[in-house]
Amino acid sequence: MAWLDELSAGDIAAGVAAGDFSAVEVTQASLSAIDARDGEIAALIESCPELALDYARRIDERKAQGQELGCLAGVPVSFKDNMQLIGTHTTCASRMLEGYESVYTATCVQRMLDAGAIPVAKANMDEFAFGSSTETSAFHPTRNPWDTERVPGGSSGGSAVSVAAGEVTLSLGSDTGGSIRQPASFCGVVGLKPSYGAVSRYGVVAFGSSLDQVGPLGRSVSDVVLAMQALTQAGRDRLDSTSQDCQSDFCGTLNQGVAGGRVGVMRELIEAEGLSDEVRDGLKRSIATFESAGAEIVDVELEHLTSAIAAYYVIGPAEAFSNLARFDGVRYGYQEPDCETLAEQTAKSRAHGFGIEAKRRQMLGAYLLASGVYDKYYYPAQKLRTLITDDYNKAYERCDVILLPVAPTCAWKLGEITNARQMYLSDMFTISNNIAGNCGISVPVGLGSASGMPLAAQLQGPAFGDATLLRYAHALESEVGALGVAPAFFGKGGEL
Repeated sequence: MAWLDELSAGDIAAGVAAGDFSAVEVTQASLSAIDARDGEIAALIESCPELALDYARRIDERKAQGQELGCLAGVPVSFKDNMQLIGTHTTCASRMLEGYESVYTATCVQRMLDAGAIPVAKANMDEFAFGSSTETSAFHPTRNPWDTERVPGGSSGGSAVSVAAGEVTLSLGSDTGGSIRQPASFCGVVGLKPSYGAVSRYGVVAFGSSLDQVGPLGRSVSDVVLAMQALTQAGRDRLDSTSQDCQSDFCGTLNQGVAGGRVGVMRELIEAEGLSDEVRDGLKRSIATFESAGAEIVDVELEHLTSAIAAYYVIGPAEAFSNLARFDGVRYGYQEPDCETLAEQTAKSRAHGFGIEAKRRQMLGAYLLASGVYDKYYYPAQKLRTLITDDYNKAYERCDVILLPVAPTCAWKLGEITNARQMYLSDMFTISNNIAGNCGISVPVGLGSASGMPLAAQLQGPAFGDATLLRYAHALESEVGALGVAPAFFGKGGEL
């Protein structure tokens, strides 16, 4: 017998195709792991055993009929709870949408299902993706499986934890300013933010429409590659006007190595104050790894990198205010009872339906878009966006990918950061990528010598350079090794 913890997405799909085990058996192992583990980490908002087993039976029926199976056949997957999936609720971890039942399925979710993935659960998140620790969820905080007294990062914290704790093999998260890469870093898994437009956003509840991107989290780069193959092989989605045709043979180029390639670094950033010694050591080890693999290390300059956070906290809240205006308690969402007028009902529904951080960002967005303020902040932020994008374009003339930290430190203790500004700064190295629309990935590079917590390096690539980015990430992982399931949870439930 095998443990689900030991199998990659490729192993599972191959095993189901070969008849070594059935999709139902894999699904039952995943559900068993959830039952045994989720009480300690609270990674999930909703598990859906009946739906999961129904999809698993369909895979086994296709196998019995000799039909071709997808690249993710039988692979258990969780989906961040801002993604629509018929048969589940989509709450965005907010009281505003508590009990809301999905009436359609998001394109990104459907493409995973079309590839044979099994929808096992909806993952916890920061409310409406507003946060960096998964502590703003209206239902419960999620805990880091490497140390349950620490945060998992956010806003896709539940997605990262469900993978790191071995409840599922893959998860889909969303990344508006680092919300895939930062929790992946904190939890010791691989997290990819694809290029803007590479993956359809149709059916994903919007935070910042010009910044949001859906991407996969897995315990290895090869697992993430299989997910990207599933997400993009059908080409452009006509239901998302920003969707682009990003079909690529991600699997075929993965093992081509990086000899003769160029990795850009900002040496002054690596030595800057504010980085923990553990993070700095992880970056230096990553540089040495690329050099030993035959890549050239080149110096690059991103002049406006440190200003990206200022632009983000103008553009992001402005777009959030616009997107969340639809939640008024009339058409759907929380509705305050016993109100005498529509105006009173709308005001109270929004006041009581949204949490503190959601209200903070919407109020900031309302202010930034107000007459007399708009010209002062929003226009300059968009101009800065152009400068940031130009910086990246110039840098990529000198290199294939850029190596950066994911976050200044490893995961902090639950409740340790209460200051909103300090929390926002945890995304200072990831935000610029969303501003420019480029691709980025977090790759584990070991454990901190003092904290014992996962460390990661961030690689960033140019827009639609996702295949090259994944190749460099795989080369790094091949040398340092994947971390796998958090030790405290390995083998706890989930036997096939």
